Amino acid sequence: MLIDRRGFAGAAAAGLAFGALPARASLLRQEQPQATYRNEAPGFGPLVADPLGYFDLPSGFTYAVLSQAGEAMDDGFIAPDNFDGMACFPAGTGRVALVRNHELKAGAHAAGPAGTSDRLHRRLAASPHFGKGPDGRVLPGGTSTLVVDLKSRRRTRQWLSLAGTAVNCAGGATPWGSWLSCEETTIAAPEVEQSHGWVFEVPAAHRGLVEPVRLTAMGRFRHEAAAVDSATGIVYLTEDKDDGLFYRFIPAKKGRLAEGGRLQALAIADLPGADTRNWSEQRMTVGQPLAVRWIDLAHTHSPDDDLRQRGRAAGAAIFARGEGVEFGKGELYFTCTSGGAKRHGQIMRYRPGPQERLDLFVESGDADVFDYGDNLTIAPWGDLIVCEDRTDGKTNHLRGVAPDGRIYTFARLHADTELAGVCFSPDGSTMFVNAYRPGRTLAITGDWARALA
Repeated sequence: MLIDRRGFAGAAAAGLAFGALPARASLLRQEQPQATYRNEAPGFGPLVADPLGYFDLPSGFTYAVLSQAGEAMDDGFIAPDNFDGMACFPAGTGRVALVRNHELKAGAHAAGPAGTSDRLHRRLAASPHFGKGPDGRVLPGGTSTLVVDLKSRRRTRQWLSLAGTAVNCAGGATPWGSWLSCEETTIAAPEVEQSHGWVFEVPAAHRGLVEPVRLTAMGRFRHEAAAVDSATGIVYLTEDKDDGLFYRFIPAKKGRLAEGGRLQALAIADLPGADTRNWSEQRMTVGQPLAVRWIDLAHTHSPDDDLRQRGRAAGAAIFARGEGVEFGKGELYFTCTSGGAKRHGQIMRYRPGPQERLDLFVESGDADVFDYGDNLTIAPWGDLIVCEDRTDGKTNHLRGVAPDGRIYTFARLHADTELAGVCFSPDGSTMFVNAYRPGRTLAITGDWARALA
């Protein structure tokens, strides 16, 4: 089950991944009530309708709801809504800790950890937090942490772990056991008491609220997600803007992000200011590797929220809403939610090293196959698992992407909200994913070995 399909085939798999996608005429079609999906690869087989009408999975897989927005947590606060990015960490024998973002805007107090309770708002103000609004209330964004028993698929504890931030969208796990929670906003005074648009670190093992420290050297922009190269300690960062950049942060000391470092933006070596979106002109072709370079960025605190414009003027490439990012074996993948000629989404692949390269791994031309990919993870068997993020009434799915770029559907959510925060337990037995609003965290188990059949 833990065999890496991306690794065992070596150069042959890499060659396939660079090849063209299969002809659409060969797609497999499966239909279920309320939605049609189309597969390029069999994956785990057809979806089976959930008797509860909520979350469809292939035969042999089941889900359990671990946590819901609005519940009373063990620390007395309320589980905030808008469940977004998330990561899973070991937490002792048979247990894991999930650190989960809550993408709440500055004024969304009713959906936050204090809800409508004046008593809880006062208590939150007396607890560690980052910022407040002009009304003096602690901002409702942040993170919560829950401990889960893998055997029973039950939550054993749940608490608020970061408070006073805003629009915590995604982030990333570090190799040293913490979650990087990213603010996808650049609000500042007078709307709030201080500037936002930062990254905060939340140790997974910390009980209660952390003392929030903004990692200012990682820049101020509409942060989306982060991924750490365990070999170098370099942090790669996406930006959720139609003309966003792809960044990397080189820490002064590996694993000690608060001690500063250098922020850079990716550029295509021979195409200064390249537009990778393929909206009006095809600049990126599936499977064509391009040499890259990195541009040092100055004034990264960016009080005018112009870091991406200054970066592009210096030669950095732009991407269509960079979102989820994850490291595999010697390669990194990140989604561009609205990229591609049809604007159904792209997945980029970056390979670091002496001859670093970027290539377009997937570009969707069919919304029934793949649409608006957002958060993603790399499954224990080596496929990508990608959350869809359409919020216009369209059904969202979890899509699998095989090493050759072919796509299959793993799950379907029957709710008018996105899927987010997909991740796996360290032992590979359980997949976790969030339904955004109303927030629910799900644990999925089944016969994962079928991925290699």
